[in-house]
Amino acid sequence: MSFPARLEIPEDVLEIARRLDAAGHEVWCVGGAIRDALAGARGTAVEPSDVDFATSATPEEVQRLFRRTVPVGVKHGTVGVLDRRRALHEVTTFRRDVTTDGRHAVVAYGVSLDEDLARRDFTINAIAYHPLRHEWRDPFGGADDLAHGVVRAVGDPAARFREDYLRILRALRFAARFEFRIDPATWEGARAAAPGLAQLSAERVRDEWFKGLESARSVARLVELWQDVGAAAVWLPELGATGRYSEPEADRPPRDPLLLTVLFCAQPGTVLRRLRASNAEVARAEAMARGPEAPADATPEAARRWLARVQGAADDLLALWRLRHGAEPPWASVVAGVRARGEPTVRGDLALDGNDLVALGLPRGPRIGEILDRLLDRVLADPSLNTPERLAELVRTWLRELG
Repeated sequence: MSFPARLEIPEDVLEIARRLDAAGHEVWCVGGAIRDALAGARGTAVEPSDVDFATSATPEEVQRLFRRTVPVGVKHGTVGVLDRRRALHEVTTFRRDVTTDGRHAVVAYGVSLDEDLARRDFTINAIAYHPLRHEWRDPFGGADDLAHGVVRAVGDPAARFREDYLRILRALRFAARFEFRIDPATWEGARAAAPGLAQLSAERVRDEWFKGLESARSVARLVELWQDVGAAAVWLPELGATGRYSEPEADRPPRDPLLLTVLFCAQPGTVLRRLRASNAEVARAEAMARGPEAPADATPEAARRWLARVQGAADDLLALWRLRHGAEPPWASVVAGVRARGEPTVRGDLALDGNDLVALGLPRGPRIGEILDRLLDRVLADPSLNTPERLAELVRTWLRELG
């Protein structure tokens, strides 16, 4: 691949590079923004918020040069610098790994750009661009691998994966996102190193799983890669086949990773707890899993009763149906009609509340809830009953029947 003469770097970002350069420090643009620009994701334009830097300046020197910084990873050489629009850019000192345990590395500074690029995971991520001189540095052939659609480890794959086992999952994500093949030696190295994934924190694995689902051109391929490399066996044993997923044309990145986790995994609540998802995410997934996935039939009453049962999970269940069948649910328009007409589906929609029932003579206590549930059942069958007068008459009738 031949490099473009220059990349379109936003002025706010160039200011950071100019200040480092003026202070006598070497500075290069690195990371996903450079890779994606070369891959044609955005032509030769670079998104301001995506640009990161590698520099000869130490973290302390970076912090002295810039007034607005965030210590995002100072002990590993990274300082976050805010540009004028308050976008955060990671500025990382050239470094090499001294020791690593597969999760964390101890790094040393004072190395060259090429040594810094040599510690990166894949050749497609080991490309640097000088934003002021418009020079390129690609010591490991990353541009050619981009051109040929290959994910290849920098140097010895086994060594790269031992340094950080998360790189196995990153290889899968890049392959699925760009529809690249994984270099055979890199693939074999990943498979051999897969048991080391157990050493990773659940949070890092979750974030990588979610990123993969959000960005993959083919979610089915991402799932197959997780299974084939051995990652699913370690972290997602509940991950099943993708046969019920039609990957409809409209399903393009970014997607909702929680929906897809529910779609592909048995017991999604268990999976998400293992991955240390938030309580809200677990509750949302379990509500989808409980279902039911559809109303009993396509009548308005069935739609109302389904909405009453699934409550906040309704939109998620509609989305799951679309993913499973690649089409609009046949009852979606009926549900939309119920909503558009404002028909009651939960207690809060009733024209009477607990205080109104007390005023009608009911003592406070559990009977209040029981009566409200009976009223809701009646208005789910016939929404026209939902007026204060008609509901009050129903309550009086029931009270008379009880003597």
